[in-house]
Amino acid sequence: MADKLKNRVALVTGAGLGIGRAIALRFAAEGAKVVVGTRTAADGEAVVAEIKKSGGAAVLVAADVATRAACTQLVNETKRIYGGLDILTHNAAYCPYARIEDLTDADLDRTFDVNVKACFWLTQAALPLLKESKAARILITSSISGNNASAKGLVHYSASKAGVTGFVRNLALELGKSKITVNAVEPGFIRTERNSAPHMADFLKAAAQRTPLGRAGESEDIAGAMAFLASDDASFITGQSILIDGGISLPSSLDIEAVTDT
Repeated sequence: MADKLKNRVALVTGAGLGIGRAIALRFAAEGAKVVVGTRTAADGEAVVAEIKKSGGAAVLVAADVATRAACTQLVNETKRIYGGLDILTHNAAYCPYARIEDLTDADLDRTFDVNVKACFWLTQAALPLLKESKAARILITSSISGNNASAKGLVHYSASKAGVTGFVRNLALELGKSKITVNAVEPGFIRTERNSAPHMADFLKAAAQRTPLGRAGESEDIAGAMAFLASDDASFITGQSILIDGGISLPSSLDIEAVTDT
C-alpha cells in the first residue's frame, strides 16, 4: 500500500471491469477510500472484495449513469458512506459499433447520455462536496478517437469524446478559482476483458503491431496516469486531455525508415 491518496474519497464509475477496475484498484492501493460505481453488481462486488483482500477500503454502489437520477444517487451514497468526496472519476462509457446509416436514436442517445451528459450530471451533484475538499479532482476517461484518431463505425462515439475534451477545458477554467482541477486521459488501444476474447486475437495482434511501442496498452497504464492526476504531484495540472496510446496516434506520413536503407 502506498499513500499518495491516503484518506481521500474517490468515486469511480464503470469500475466493474477493464480500465475502471484498474483505476479503482490503483486508487485503493494508494490509500483512497473507493466507491465502486458500476451497472453490474456482480462485477462491482468482485472489485470491492479484491480491494478489501489487499487491505483497502471500498464499497459498491450499483447504478447506470445514463440518467441524472443515478448520477445523483452515486454522489449521495458516497457522501452518506464516507462523508465527502475528493476525487470524481467518470470512466463509464457506451460504445456500440454502428455505421451512420444504421445508427439508431436509442444508441445515439445512450452514447451521449453515458459519455457526455453524465459528466455534467456527476459534476453538478458532486460540486458541493468537491468545494469542501482540500485536493479536489475531476477526472474523465476519454479516448484518442475524440480528437486524435478516427474509426469507421464510431462516428457517434468519437463525437461524444470530442465533447468530453471541450467539457474538460471549459470546466477547468470555470472551477479554477475553487481550486478544483479537471483533466482527462485519452487511451489508445487498451487490452481489456472484452477485447481479449479468442475471436479478437488477430485484431489485438494487429493493433499492437501498429503501435510504435510494439504492444497493446494495459488497463494499469491508464490507472497509473489517473493516480498521478489525482495526487498532489498534479496539483498544477488542469484542463488537459492526456494521450496514453503507445504512440499510435503519432503522424506517420513521413516514414523515413520506409524510404532509406538505414
